[in-house]
Amino acid sequence: MTHSDNKPETPGLRRLMHEVIFEAETPSGKLFDVLLLWAIVLSVGAVALESVAEIRAEYGKLLYATEWFFTVVFTVEYVSRVYCSDSPRRYVLSFFGIIDLLAVIPTYLSFFVLGSQYLTVVRVIRLLRVFRVLKMTRYLGEAEVLMEALRASKPKITVFLGSVLSVVVVIGSLMHIIEGPEHGFSNIPVSMYWAIVTLTTVGYGDIAPGTVLGRTLAAAVMILGYGVIAVPTGIVSVELHKAAERMPSKSRCRSCGVDGHRAHAVWCYNCGSRLTKDSNE
Repeated sequence: MTHSDNKPETPGLRRLMHEVIFEAETPSGKLFDVLLLWAIVLSVGAVALESVAEIRAEYGKLLYATEWFFTVVFTVEYVSRVYCSDSPRRYVLSFFGIIDLLAVIPTYLSFFVLGSQYLTVVRVIRLLRVFRVLKMTRYLGEAEVLMEALRASKPKITVFLGSVLSVVVVIGSLMHIIEGPEHGFSNIPVSMYWAIVTLTTVGYGDIAPGTVLGRTLAAAVMILGYGVIAVPTGIVSVELHKAAERMPSKSRCRSCGVDGHRAHAVWCYNCGSRLTKDSNE
């Protein structure tokens, strides 16, 4: 009897831990998430300050201890998440599971690779949980629209980038032939680097053409660069508009109570009543 009575304790503990760690709707869960977000902010701030030589010289030991404190805290948190998760494997392989793991690895890795502790700034990505904690569902919906637009844009942008890469190879080869090593275009890869910098309108200026023909080609590449910037922007903008039209909103009809209307719907699809401005917000 005693052995069987002790069996439910572990599942009960796991349920309690799951409620605190994964469920932001409960008071204890929300408190845990808020404390976690502050811990993330403070740990990232400590890493950023530790990279400043003057601050490191005076407060290096304190910042080092602070970083290890937060690393231990996040390590315990990660292990706890794996332990109490309904599906540990699914959590470990999820986006946040991977980020949670990457948030603690760099500090341990610093024993073998000097400076790797600065990679812990990846913890800032964990702040995305703020949308869930503060119930900013509207922003989560907008993020879903953005992700859908990016997925829909992927084939077009892939083709576009392939075309741009081909143009870069051609322009780089031409500049290598026209300018030659005496003007810094010593080989085709270096000339391709110049073409990318010029085509994207970055313009570092470390390499510049010296001949009339080379400068003429450079001017054409600069003008072409404006089109290069505009095309992917236009592709994503169109897909964003389409995704927003396809995405059902959370608006609820005040007459019949039905929700799930389109983002720009004016009339209720169920009863035909006009949707007020407040119901669409």
